[in-house]
Amino acid sequence: MITSTLRRVLLVAKHASFQSRCCVASSRVQYSTVYDSNEKTFDKILIANRGEIACRVMKTCKKMGIKTVAVHSDVDASAVHVKMADEAVCVGPAPTNKSYLNMDAIMDAIRKTGSQAATRVILWGKGMRIAWNDDETREGFRLSSQEAASSFGDDRLLIEKFVDNPRHIEIQVLADKHGNALWLNERECSIQRRNQKVVEEAPSTFLDPETRRAMGEQAVQLAKAVQYSSAGTVEFLVDSNKNFYFLEMNTRLQVEHPITECITGLDLVQQMIRVAKGFPLLHKQEDIPINGWAIESRVYAEDPYKSFGLPSIGRLSQYQEPINLPKVRVDSGIQEGSDISIYYDPMISKLVTYGATRAEALQRMEAALDNYVIRGVTHNIPLLREIITHPRFISGDITTNFLPEEYPEGFKGHQLTSEGRRELVATAAALYVSAQLRSQRFLGNLRVSTTPQEQRQWELCVELEKGSHTVAVSRSGSTFTVEVDGVKVEVSGEWNLASALLPVTINRTPRVLQCLSRDAGGDITLQYLGTQFKVRVLSQLVSTLSAHMPEKVPEDTSSILRSPMPGSVVAVSVKPGDVVAEGQEICVIEAMKMQNSLIAAKAAKVKSVHCKAGETVGEGDLLVQLE
Repeated sequence: MITSTLRRVLLVAKHASFQSRCCVASSRVQYSTVYDSNEKTFDKILIANRGEIACRVMKTCKKMGIKTVAVHSDVDASAVHVKMADEAVCVGPAPTNKSYLNMDAIMDAIRKTGSQAATRVILWGKGMRIAWNDDETREGFRLSSQEAASSFGDDRLLIEKFVDNPRHIEIQVLADKHGNALWLNERECSIQRRNQKVVEEAPSTFLDPETRRAMGEQAVQLAKAVQYSSAGTVEFLVDSNKNFYFLEMNTRLQVEHPITECITGLDLVQQMIRVAKGFPLLHKQEDIPINGWAIESRVYAEDPYKSFGLPSIGRLSQYQEPINLPKVRVDSGIQEGSDISIYYDPMISKLVTYGATRAEALQRMEAALDNYVIRGVTHNIPLLREIITHPRFISGDITTNFLPEEYPEGFKGHQLTSEGRRELVATAAALYVSAQLRSQRFLGNLRVSTTPQEQRQWELCVELEKGSHTVAVSRSGSTFTVEVDGVKVEVSGEWNLASALLPVTINRTPRVLQCLSRDAGGDITLQYLGTQFKVRVLSQLVSTLSAHMPEKVPEDTSSILRSPMPGSVVAVSVKPGDVVAEGQEICVIEAMKMQNSLIAAKAAKVKSVHCKAGETVGEGDLLVQLE
């Protein structure tokens, strides 16, 4: 029961702590585990989930000679996990409570296919709200219970004391049915938004060997005390003095398990299957190493500029993983052409990099993010890249409050320095000239134009972020010398204008940019250091004439409420004629099982309502208009 005396509590969906996504493992990962074909486990396993979770389990099952059964909803009939499986069964329509959470349909699929075992995974970090006062407690209870029911089919909540500004460090455990249990070192999971982890690493920069051992031994004691058998995770909150406090135990394989696999060499899915069949563990505690450093970035179809990540939907019109880079692992369950819908979690992949040192792993993560091509949906790579290159993150001085502390006004993307601005302007100018030369060569070959294929110098104007730069470009071979406001910048590279990736060397520094769009009018959208920038390159004459063009007056949005994301309307709390106060709830939108309460930005009278409960709305759709 919620009473008026509660303060600073954390409302948690009963199942929210079971963080258990698994994904496809890259062939580049080398496991020390031996896949013994003579060790008989199961003939067939049904995997009761979708996407990369199912794909991850299937990959290990294939190595072990186990046939797999996928379940899918109507909209997932062509999904990657369905194609990977040996068999597939449709368990219902798109909504999860009618398909992936429909236990009767899952059990029917098990019986129909003769599966000997089934894996079950649950979403994570859903149905959680922090409440600082009575009103937030009541509101949080309502939203959390609705979100939990939608995500897990269970609206029961746990109420816990909220601990502010700790580190979130967890211990991976592995136990069998013969009384053996191991701890497989820790994972640092302090970088979070909305109680969901965003960047994880193993090991932690914070733990010393003594604290690590103490946490590991207590985690093993807990697993043994409840006679636990399988892979599991014991989570702790750790204060600045290295005092640690038990938070919860997750009795599943977690999203971030790949970084543990990287530093230990163990295939945790294989270990879980062996344990489920009754085999004893193959390793002793002294066999568990910490080899190198691994970092995981969770790549989501989210807009990081909205509350650090509101869901985005769409079709992946272009998709290219950076798996050609060394020591990079991408766990995904999608492909080019896949749809990201409102029905399921917006995770695209888990991007993992490994190195002998943390610095090496971070450098590889930076390169991997720059080389990751995602088109068709908004994604959070800009935020991920800013996190892993942030001086505070690099120093290891992090807590669960990292994001709100470092970005108190919200994430705004990469902030250009004067040098970065010159680099971006120079690259855009070089691209523009390169395209002009290509056009001249093409037209010259058709004998349509007598324009020479190369000019010695181009005088241009480049517009970037409401600023204008006078630019002079000259070319020698594959090198462009660009003078930006009197400062020379050298840009070189053998790039292909049709390619999404743009590998260049700027003043002898190698960089990989991405060209997202380019048109004949000189508008170029470039991804530079993770963030997208719109640049306009014009000749001096066109620039002069453009200054006389009328500017479009921006829409006054102070009296309208638009949907910040695609989703479904859960509730509308107002009607025409109502007077609302600033901060009062107007409606609730649900997307990807996350509920968002939309509030009034000012006190006003409701003029009209353009939505109703149960409707599906798109991003930017008008919901309510105020007077």
